[in-house]
Formats: sequence, C-alpha cells, structure tokens
Amino acid sequence: MSAPVQPPEVRVETEHPEAPGYRARRTLPLRVEAMRQLRRRRTLLMGGVLAALPFILIIAFAIGGTPDGEDGGGGGGGGGRINLMDVATESAANFAATSLFVSAGFLLVVPVALFCGDTVASEASWSSLRYLLAAPVPRVRLLWSKLVVALGFSLAAMVLLPLVALVAGTAAYGWGPLKLPTGGALSAGDTVPRLAIVVAFIFVSQLVTAGLAFWLSTKTDAPLGAVGGAVGLTIVGNVLDAVTALGSWRDFLPAHWQFAWADALQPQLEWGGMIKGTAVSVTYALILFALAFRGFSRKDIVS
Repeated sequence: MSAPVQPPEVRVETEHPEAPGYRARRTLPLRVEAMRQLRRRRTLLMGGVLAALPFILIIAFAIGGTPDGEDGGGGGGGGGRINLMDVATESAANFAATSLFVSAGFLLVVPVALFCGDTVASEASWSSLRYLLAAPVPRVRLLWSKLVVALGFSLAAMVLLPLVALVAGTAAYGWGPLKLPTGGALSAGDTVPRLAIVVAFIFVSQLVTAGLAFWLSTKTDAPLGAVGGAVGLTIVGNVLDAVTALGSWRDFLPAHWQFAWADALQPQLEWGGMIKGTAVSVTYALILFALAFRGFSRKDIVS
C-alpha cells in the first residue's frame, strides 16, 4: 500500500518585511518640513507684512497726531468695551497691545489660513503628494508633520508682530508701564507676561481657522480654495456674531470670544471669558482636525 500523498508545503508570511533601516516615524521629519516651508516665498512675504505693520502704524500716528479712539474698541470677555487706541502712544507696551488689537480681527487670520490651508493642497497642486506617500510616508505621519509645522509658523507670526511692535514702540515712545484705557496701569514687570497671555489666547482662538483651513486642504487640490474658504468662513462667523438677535446662541461662536484677551489688560486679571473662548475654539478645532485625518486616510490620491 503506497504512502498517502502529502500536500505541498505552504509557507505563510506572518510579517511583512520592511526595508532595512526604514522607520515610519522617521519619515518627513519636522525639521525638513519646516525648512521647506520657511524657504517658500509666501512665508517670507507674510513675515515681511507683519514686521512692517508696526512701522506703518507709527507713521500713521505721526501724521495723524494724537490717537482718537471714539469710534473703536475691543470687547473684553465677549461683553464690555475698552479703547486701546486712546493710549496707543503712551508706551511701547501700549503700542504692542494696540498692534495686536488692530490685527487680531483679520490680519492675523490670514497667516493662519495660509500656513494651514496651503499644506496638503499645495502638494496636490504640484502633483508631488502621491510621490511623498510612495516614499513611503504614512498618511498620518504626513498630516501630523504638516499640521505641527503649520501651527508652529502660525504661532511664530503672532509672536513676531508684538515683538517688532515692542522694539519699534520703545524707539518711538519709550519703555514704560502699560496704561489702561479704563484707568490705572500695569507695571513694566507685569507687561510682558500679560502680553504673552494675550498672544497665547489669540493663537488658541485662531485654532478654528486653522482647523477649517487644514480640513479644506485635505479636500481640495487648490490651495487658494482652502485658504480663501477658511478666511471666508471666519468672516461669516464674525458677521453672525454681530447679529444680536441670536442672543445667547452667539456664545457658541468662536468669533464671540476673539477679543476676550482684553480681560488680560485689566488691573485684576480675569480668566472667565478666555476660558470660555478657549473651550469653544478647542472643541471646534479638534472636530475639524479629526475630520481632516479621517477623510485623508480614506481619500484616493491621484495628484
């Protein structure tokens, strides 16, 4: 009786061998992505615009004389009004605070939308996105690297403006305490920490714009569409916040809290408005970032 025929041996690979030295977490390092973005013309142009703004304001104040703030003001905590223009030329600290006030509503929105909206969409428009993924750079790693660098450049833009304003304001108006339009003053030692709180809150409040721009950047191959869409939706939020008929519904709009940092420029630091604004902004931003990662992980890359 002949022995039974044995089936051919089948070898099953339990693991997919990787190329020697390949580590997914080492692909597209933050340093490399940061240098790529730093060398781009739009980065240098935006930095130049922000650095030039304080000097433009100094020239405007020199031509126009003493600032008159009858028509302006910033909202503190989504409610009260203060007038930084009245004391803009009192000291370098006042000038820096005024520079932030005049730019926080729109000008600082642009670099955030630009840096975050021109991330993935620009790679798609250059037809280089599929080559990055074929390197191979994991999709989550690619998005994470680009998001971190974009947020880093956005924060740098917001720090650049008050720094230049402090230097230029010191030369033009001298260093001194931050005089408050509501009366009183903050000592020179308290000025820099208070301005740091202002910049930090403005950055957090702009995370919604960053999330919109980043999400749109994963949905389109047109960088201008992602940037313009984020700016446009931010403007829509500002318009809705101006509709007082919405009542308490405006509390859920990020734009309603965008000037809550004015509470940091009070004799007694108030956190209530900034905490509420931070909660609203971070919630929207996390949802938008999650949508971006989820959608991009399932997207067919053809560019």
